Amino acid sequence: MPQRARSLLISLLALTVASTAVACVPGQPAAAGGKPNIVLVLTDDLSMNLLPYLPHVQDMARTGTSFADYTVTDSLCCPSRSSLFTGMVPHDTGVFTNGGKDGGYRVFHGRGDDKSTYATSLRQAGYRTAMMGKYLNGYQPKSDGIPPGWNEWDVAGNGYGEFDYDLNENGTVKHYGKKPEDYLVDVMADKAAQFVASSAADHTPFAMELATFAPHGPYTPAPRDAGAFPGLTAPRGPAYDTLPSSPPSWLASRTPLTDREKQTIDKDFRKRAQAVQSVDRMIGTVQAALDKAGVRGNTDLVFTSDNGYHMGEYRLTPGKQTAFDTDVHVPLVVTGPGVKAGATVDQPAENIDLRPTFEALAGASTPAQVDGESLVPLLNGTAPPAWRTVGLVEHHGPDFDQNDPDKPAKNSGNPTTYEAIRSTAYTYVEYADGAKEYYDRTTDPQELHNTAAQLPPDKARQLHDTLRAMVSCHGAAACRH
Repeated sequence: MPQRARSLLISLLALTVASTAVACVPGQPAAAGGKPNIVLVLTDDLSMNLLPYLPHVQDMARTGTSFADYTVTDSLCCPSRSSLFTGMVPHDTGVFTNGGKDGGYRVFHGRGDDKSTYATSLRQAGYRTAMMGKYLNGYQPKSDGIPPGWNEWDVAGNGYGEFDYDLNENGTVKHYGKKPEDYLVDVMADKAAQFVASSAADHTPFAMELATFAPHGPYTPAPRDAGAFPGLTAPRGPAYDTLPSSPPSWLASRTPLTDREKQTIDKDFRKRAQAVQSVDRMIGTVQAALDKAGVRGNTDLVFTSDNGYHMGEYRLTPGKQTAFDTDVHVPLVVTGPGVKAGATVDQPAENIDLRPTFEALAGASTPAQVDGESLVPLLNGTAPPAWRTVGLVEHHGPDFDQNDPDKPAKNSGNPTTYEAIRSTAYTYVEYADGAKEYYDRTTDPQELHNTAAQLPPDKARQLHDTLRAMVSCHGAAACRH
């Protein structure tokens, strides 16, 4: 594993517990033979550099397992979430963007992707399932129904501002206003605690996804957190306000950040750190509810993000959609019965692996069309006999959709269509216009030296062939090879 990735995980997550310990709450051993409960906390646009502001997640890393090379199939909300639900890469879900003919809820629903998700599998396996918060871009609480597989449905449409939103509560639409108690993450936390209590009382295994809009723009913190971290500024690493060598055409003309842009980046980063405080408290609320119900020792708790976020790196103002690690490499931290404590997994993992992981934990079968593979052996500290060596990223662009909440702002980066593969050691990108990028992250962890043009012909051909095979693979075995 590259030293940068290992150092980042160690410094941010403070992994201090011996790797032989088992992640269970003292006094609450895992239930023997029982199906574990599953709680997924999926944040929106949360980047690795926000981990220091999430103490509950840091504690999860000490008592559980972290993934050093976990990536998403696209650094954009809807294609990433579609991959998570279905376990399939974008060329199999058909969801490449947040709207239009190749993305959004309409495409996901229209193709029937919602008929086979981890929720449908777990419900069939006897689980009580809940979806709370953000579903997919384009979902309208007032007109769109409840997808298959969900027992509890508390989903918003445009909840980015955290106030003044509609919530579809099991088919009934309720409007929340601008009072402090209407703050969406807090509403989700309360509903999650109720769901845990009612499920435990029924002695029914449950699976719950808590999908926050935070810390997505406009980066709205809870009122009680609006003054937190005074003077906090955005990190200024080697990639800050620096272009990589031989940049692709969409990036090559970017000029140095202005003083005003730097001030805005600092303000936005501070607001993002403030916004995730409510997410961290929500995790604490859920853990307390699990403790009260006596089921925490038999619950797998998963924390991750749908994509990362750049803030000044490569001279870009706040945004995503690129193949840089700032955007595609996100946290994945898991605690639960049998999960090794204080452990770091080096093998490449992707969001397509969460569906088969949940199905394996639940004792449910995984459909043949799923491209991902179960992470359970890696969580238990066992190296699978065969595992993929690269992850796939597929992106359609540029994005000029005026209705897209993720439409790139000026100077934030708006790449053309590309496909990429990312291993533990390198990132390789091919653009639709013929441009290529290759970053050896073992020697260039900040991805500042594009050496695609200097690759030996045999290696260049091998990378191209591997990428071409990946963008046409179907099913776990084919996509692994």
